[in-house]
Amino acid sequence: MSDTEPLGELPTRFPIFPLPNVVLFPGTYLPLHIFEPRYRAMTEAALAGDEVIGMILLRAEADAMAARAPVFAVGCAGRMVEHQQLGDGRFNILLLGQSRFRVVEERTGEPYRLAVVEELPDSVGDEASLDGLRGRLLAALSRVSDSSVVARLDAGVPHAMLVNGLSQGLDLPAVERLSLLDCDTLEARARRLVEILAFHALEGGSGGARTRTLH
Repeated sequence: MSDTEPLGELPTRFPIFPLPNVVLFPGTYLPLHIFEPRYRAMTEAALAGDEVIGMILLRAEADAMAARAPVFAVGCAGRMVEHQQLGDGRFNILLLGQSRFRVVEERTGEPYRLAVVEELPDSVGDEASLDGLRGRLLAALSRVSDSSVVARLDAGVPHAMLVNGLSQGLDLPAVERLSLLDCDTLEARARRLVEILAFHALEGGSGGARTRTLH
């Protein structure tokens, strides 16, 4: 599948891929190297079907190697836009975030995790508020990041690309990124991101925080 093709409707059942520190957002890209046998099977099944994999965050106390390690309920579905199968059966894949989802139930019978999901809305919210939040977001970012990061952000970048790209790409704790994914509008996500960056600016002022960088 080419990343220029429409993503289409989100299926109601697809494999989920739990990881401890990864949160995918709509419209962002995520490269993954798939090596565990159960997740090779997951990738093969996705390629044979809708090409969708749901990224979902493991809970902090979870054993990542457990068959049914506890996960958070909300994740983001990614559609495979590139894949490469290596000679030993491993895969390199590239996901493009499509839609937020909530796990309704998990199905058994496969070596990987398979979930029935409901798609969650991800509307823009108040466009006028977003315009103002954009300036506040860039100002907050300049207080916790190297100035070159802000300088690289073109004023012409659409709101969604800016907010979702920073939400995924900034070096933030996974639970903070999940709180951003939990927001049901882009406006709410931008507002939450401003709050998070303001907190880290205060934390940095007391000598307790590191500079936030883009991955």
